[in-house]
Amino acid sequence: MAATSELKYKSLLNRRETEKAIDLIKTKFPKMMSEKLNLFKVSCPLIIMDGTGINDDLSGTERPVKFPIKNQGDAPGVVVQSLAKWKRWQLAELETEDGEGIITDMRALRPDEDYSPQHSLYVDQWDWEQKINLSKRNLTYLKEVVEGIYGIYREMEKSVASIFPQISPILPEKIKFIQAEDLLQAYPNLTPKEREYEATKAHGAVFLIGIGDKLSNGEKHDDRAPDYDDWSSYNSEGHKGLNGDILVWNPVLENSFELSSMGIRVDAETLAYQLKNSGEEKRAGLFFHQKLLNGELPQSIGGGIGQSRTCMFLLRKKHIGEVQSGIWPEKEFQKCKEEGIDLMR
Repeated sequence: MAATSELKYKSLLNRRETEKAIDLIKTKFPKMMSEKLNLFKVSCPLIIMDGTGINDDLSGTERPVKFPIKNQGDAPGVVVQSLAKWKRWQLAELETEDGEGIITDMRALRPDEDYSPQHSLYVDQWDWEQKINLSKRNLTYLKEVVEGIYGIYREMEKSVASIFPQISPILPEKIKFIQAEDLLQAYPNLTPKEREYEATKAHGAVFLIGIGDKLSNGEKHDDRAPDYDDWSSYNSEGHKGLNGDILVWNPVLENSFELSSMGIRVDAETLAYQLKNSGEEKRAGLFFHQKLLNGELPQSIGGGIGQSRTCMFLLRKKHIGEVQSGIWPEKEFQKCKEEGIDLMR
């Protein structure tokens, strides 16, 4: 076991300070989101019925937690993986106005998630969705919203530093917008993750646009489900995609770090195309998809902001288990202890 004096990592906050800082972030951040994007908080489900198309299929291969419900004839229920589609349905149910939206305090389980310092089975997100009119279904409005959310991150970082001065603000004044295709052209011999590394190291904060469709090398930058973000429409910069990820340089991990995924949502035409493109035409008959294809759901923009990831970055933590209680293999506890990482149990 490494001696304490030899440890490269030492948390800037002790456990009690960490809990206090987490409470600050989780209280203040959604309030700022609500003010910036005209959102109101709504209750959200942990469990929904299977077979409706409402649950998030993520990249299309992850299995949800599934179980029979006794009082519904053992019909299967599933634990949500995110609320990407549920939120859009709720915009219609709540009869929201253009420019108005909702935000939820989502809890989810992703049993197929690979363990890593940045990933656990438990997911906590601020899931938000805003109704928009057709005139805002474009890259300009997407960037405007991204800049608003990024501004909240900078303000939150300063708030944390004002209470815990050992944490210094590091986010640059502006976030850099980069098309995934342009990043490929800049680093054609690197993998997508390596390209993200170079971009965030150079700029500090990046919004990477156009994730989900194939780039000029015939490969996707990353997978995206076909039924919420519009990743196939051409934008005003001549590339495909009206979605993207907020990525920052994480000095503790010395790597790129994703804080949020968001985008303009598919319309009926784009949904049909993306389902076909992904070989998922069978989804068109599901409850959610029928509503969208029949014009019963509003145009919208939305995304998810990882609560634990946000805390991890703002508090300069090395492992997500330092900001959320979770289930980890015993060898992970031991490994982290040797590295000076105090995992919550």
